[in-house]
Amino acid sequence: MKKSFVLIFLFVSFITFSQESPFQKFKKISCAEKRWVLFHPFIAKKTFRISSNTSKISNEMLSDSLLDGDGNGGQVDAFRHAFWMASLSQQIRWRAVYKLGKAHEKGNKKDFKKHRFEEGTLPDEPSCQMDYLNNDIGIAIGRQQDNISQDSLIRFIKQEILLGKMFVLKKNKLGNFLDADGNVLLLESYQGKWLNEKCIVSSNLKSKTIE
Repeated sequence: MKKSFVLIFLFVSFITFSQESPFQKFKKISCAEKRWVLFHPFIAKKTFRISSNTSKISNEMLSDSLLDGDGNGGQVDAFRHAFWMASLSQQIRWRAVYKLGKAHEKGNKKDFKKHRFEEGTLPDEPSCQMDYLNNDIGIAIGRQQDNISQDSLIRFIKQEILLGKMFVLKKNKLGNFLDADGNVLLLESYQGKWLNEKCIVSSNLKSKTIE
């Protein structure tokens, strides 16, 4: 009973943490992520704070001149996941961060089944696999670069993306998804389909260089 009371107290403390309607944000996250919060009550506040900050910075990357401005399978998408995981891994246990990343992607599968959009698009298997890869890279960066500043971390991750050390979905310069052979995927071939022919490639293969 005492343990249950502590969990409830910390849970309530977490959802009332900020003035930016955290309860509404909590309601929007997946059941898997909510379970993560309940099993990690002592780091939930810090995780929420870091995640809110990394989300804000990732959105700013949409207008960054060095990246491709693509938040849906592009370099900005790769930055978002790597920066999120790296920032968390600098300050909390990396195994807990890894579990949170898995919970987030598990939630994407349920979002697909319920036709709920993430970042303006319906999740699918290739997108989630790309996210898993970039999440793992982000965790490794956070563990290795645990003492650098936020600005230095941002620069480091951007450099890794430009060097092709992360992953994006293959597109042409018009933003059309391509398969492994470079053929344009018709909308009906992937829209609303969990398994499809979208292709994961290195993050330095910019879409604007592909006809």
